[in-house]
Parts: sequence; C-alpha cells; structure tokens
Amino acid sequence: MTAAQLRKLCLSFPGAYEDFPFGPETSVFKVEKKLFAISALDASPLNVSLKCEPELADELRGAYPGAVVPGYHLNKRHWNTVLCDGSLPDEMVRDMVEDSYDLIVAAMPAAVRERLGWAVSA
Repeated sequence: MTAAQLRKLCLSFPGAYEDFPFGPETSVFKVEKKLFAISALDASPLNVSLKCEPELADELRGAYPGAVVPGYHLNKRHWNTVLCDGSLPDEMVRDMVEDSYDLIVAAMPAAVRERLGWAVSA
C-alpha cells in the first residue's frame, strides 16, 4: 500500500478528514474530531497507527510480529502500529483501517452515527 492509497482509503469514510495537529509531517485522520488513523505518510517504511479491540490487537501482534506492534505513543492496549511495506496483504490493512473507523464511530451518539450513515457491518 502506498501513502497515496492509504490517504485515499482514510478519506473515503463518511465524515473523515485529514488534520495536522502534530505538524505537517504527521497526517491524523479523524471523524467528528476523533482520530482513527495516524501516519507519517512520507515515512519509509510507511506505517499507520489504528485503533483496535484489545483482544484482537494482541492476536494480531502475536500472529504478525514486526508488522503489527503496539501503537507508537498511543494507548498500547487499544492501538496498533501497522507496517505498510507489503508484510501484510493490502486487503488486511484496509480491513484494519475500516475497523478503526468503525470503533470510533460506534462510540458516538446515535444521532451522529445516523448523520454519517453508519451502520454496523454484518
């Protein structure tokens, strides 16, 4: 996955936007002022930090050591940093980005979820 593909994916979700609260080198993708993805898109290798269910976060770290690690400068229980260098299939990275967005939106009030057109995936 390239930086351009990652940015396009993150911005494809309803209400998603890019912000730069930590400076121009770090893209923070948010929905309703809540972050769901953080990446230094110019970094090599490219990586992205994503929210994750704690149990799944541990499972992914165990199954993909080096490619999925505890979130850098984030709550290690709820955030993973994911390497986007081909170590993981792009489809898997896409799923993790979508899961992160869904976790953030799921915690929002019903009126906000409705306005975003968000529904739980079956």
